[in-house]
Amino acid sequence: MPPRSSIDADSGPPDGAPPLDSVRFAANLVSAALIIAGLYYGRDVLIPLAFAFLISFALSPLVGWLGRLRLPRSLSVILVMAVVAVMLGGLGLLLGTQVRSLGQQLPTYQSTMQAKVEELRSSLKTPGVFDRALDTITSVRKQVESAPPPAPDGAQPVVVEPRAASPLDTARAWLAPALEPLATLGIVLVFVFISLYDRGDLRDRALRIFGGNLHRSTDALEEAGTRIGRYLRMQLLVNLSYGVPMALGLWLIGVPGALLWGTVAAVMRFVPYVGPMISAIFPIGLAFAVDPGWHMLLWTIGLIVVLELISNNVVEPLLYGTSTGLSAMSLIAAATFWTVLWGPVGLILSTPLTVCILVIGRYLPHLQFFETLLGAAPALDTPTRLYQRLIADDADEAIDIASGEVRKSSVKDFYHDVGIEVLRLASREHLRSATAEHRWRVSNGMERLLDDLREEYPPEVQSRNAMTVVCMGGKWELDNLASEMLAHALLMQGIRAESRRLPAVTARAIDNLALDGAELVCLSYFTANPAAPARHFCRRLRHRWPRLRIVLALWNAPAELLEHDAHKALGADEVVTTVNEAVLRIEAMVAPAADREEPRGEAKDESAAAPALDATGLLDGQTREELDGLAQRAADVFDVGFAVIVVISGDRELVVGQNRPLTGALPRDERDIVTMPRDEAIGRPVVAGDTTLVVPDTERDPRFVDHPAVRLWSVRFFAGAPLRSKDNGVFGALCVFDREPRTLDDTAIEVLDSMAQEFAAVIAAALDEPGAAAAQDEPPSATLAQRVPE
Repeated sequence: MPPRSSIDADSGPPDGAPPLDSVRFAANLVSAALIIAGLYYGRDVLIPLAFAFLISFALSPLVGWLGRLRLPRSLSVILVMAVVAVMLGGLGLLLGTQVRSLGQQLPTYQSTMQAKVEELRSSLKTPGVFDRALDTITSVRKQVESAPPPAPDGAQPVVVEPRAASPLDTARAWLAPALEPLATLGIVLVFVFISLYDRGDLRDRALRIFGGNLHRSTDALEEAGTRIGRYLRMQLLVNLSYGVPMALGLWLIGVPGALLWGTVAAVMRFVPYVGPMISAIFPIGLAFAVDPGWHMLLWTIGLIVVLELISNNVVEPLLYGTSTGLSAMSLIAAATFWTVLWGPVGLILSTPLTVCILVIGRYLPHLQFFETLLGAAPALDTPTRLYQRLIADDADEAIDIASGEVRKSSVKDFYHDVGIEVLRLASREHLRSATAEHRWRVSNGMERLLDDLREEYPPEVQSRNAMTVVCMGGKWELDNLASEMLAHALLMQGIRAESRRLPAVTARAIDNLALDGAELVCLSYFTANPAAPARHFCRRLRHRWPRLRIVLALWNAPAELLEHDAHKALGADEVVTTVNEAVLRIEAMVAPAADREEPRGEAKDESAAAPALDATGLLDGQTREELDGLAQRAADVFDVGFAVIVVISGDRELVVGQNRPLTGALPRDERDIVTMPRDEAIGRPVVAGDTTLVVPDTERDPRFVDHPAVRLWSVRFFAGAPLRSKDNGVFGALCVFDREPRTLDDTAIEVLDSMAQEFAAVIAAALDEPGAAAAQDEPPSATLAQRVPE
């Protein structure tokens, strides 16, 4: 790497860590101790409350379904609780019958058990080396236990005679153990009824207690309810998928009371970790007692082992997925914590309670450490994880991380989202914290990683052009690594590219580059002040090859170098800041339009959409007003200046819905509808790509920077989602755009997709597509409610 003085880096933090706020730390410890003490000493009240809310989460969807049938809330709650009580009562009677029948048969199994025990005893009764010593120890122990303690001289032993128990004491001793669980059950039922009946009022009170940001508190309650409800439903499915095969298998094997033991197995799986082991004891013991041989016992053990393997390794990962959002370590720690506080009941409630703590930590800033401690999401983002593996000299794990990310998306997307971010992080830390050894490890590790990716993902097709793109680092080692990434990404897109290293920007070194066959050079810079070195490099290249086109990849470029035509002062043809932008820009510069592949999805839409649109009144009257209203709703939801709904009709794109008049020189048809040629349509990248597209800054995307509508409306931000027909064909797009650069998070993108589906249903209904009206009548919440992240 170049000497220290030649590297640009951000100024590091001030020397020394900030002093620890001991008062705040002590206050947090005291608060935590008080909360834990309150949970422990208030468990008699808190446990019924926790059970009640847990049951209400499970029953709330049924109450809501009855409410949609126009039943009063109170009647819906009563019906649901009555149905559940009848079902549990019927199951209890059936199981009681099984228990009574099993109890009558148990004495007949006594001789079988005695014979097996005698057989085991005789087979295990062999003389051993320690038999005499064990007999001696047993004899001494019996003598010590039987000998009375010596009394002192003249002392008389005192014997305390217990007082005879009164009838009231006897009744209390018999009734207290039975009344306590009945009282707890009654409290739980009362709280379940209240929580189901007054759900809205309880939610309002919880929002009042949380205070602060109403949106954040609402999201926290919705996410907690969604996660816990999903967890309970998945837990019920897992238990049934275990209990039903267990009962059927035991019945086929011949174990008495198969339905009883299947039910016990299903119920005990609500108790994490120890529940399945406890439920397995009963059928195994009964199989041992019933069969004079050993076949029934072995078949029963085999059945339990197979069901456990299938449930733990197939069913649970398939159904649970990320339903709770908790890591495996946090589940074990939570089970231990709540069991210590509340006993076996705490073990049952550990997962739902910990989910609530996780959600609270996600939405309350002062408790966000709970999300880091308990959440299943990685504590570090992917670029930071990969960079940490590199500075730890663990290149193998870094390669594994990179390969996993590439398998999720593509080589180009990995370089765009992760690879360049790792190098950007390394450039920031170069002079701030990194030592010479750290820099050496990053350099060697990234070389190994890139070699591995090039070997594992070679270009699959021949280059579509005969031109050559040469990628070079402009100043230091990280620039060279970025140029290697970009060259590989271009090769994967079918553009002939190669990476070269230049030891120094001198006339002799540039002459040795042999760029006579190249038509474009891309220079990479991570320095925060690239103007002077980039201008010097470009001047020398143009002096040697005047017709050579130059693209500057400024990964940490200052804002002034990204302004319009600022790159011309540096002697470059274009400036790019990301891998995706570089690939699109270079592809547009070196690949002739005739050689580019037809975008996916264009051919299939052209013949299907045109006749239907021309044959209906989609663009007239009430439907057009409705589409304008939907466009206005989209603009309001995303707080943007423009929103349009466009459809493809033959060789044109029609703006069938808009939230405001689109003034300008764009052509209009006889119905005063804005039209655009298909190859210049504003929604063409969305339709062609068949996926949602977000462009944070159109000036950095060659597909939009020279687009006539974008320039006419001064658009800087664009986002579009495809409109799909019932056969999944794309016939248009919902587009939102603004005059300031911005971006959308994952949740907002899901909302955009949901709105596009709803708008497509409206258009499909206007086109009289079968089944479209039903889709249109769906309330928006049916799709938007699914946007809560896992």
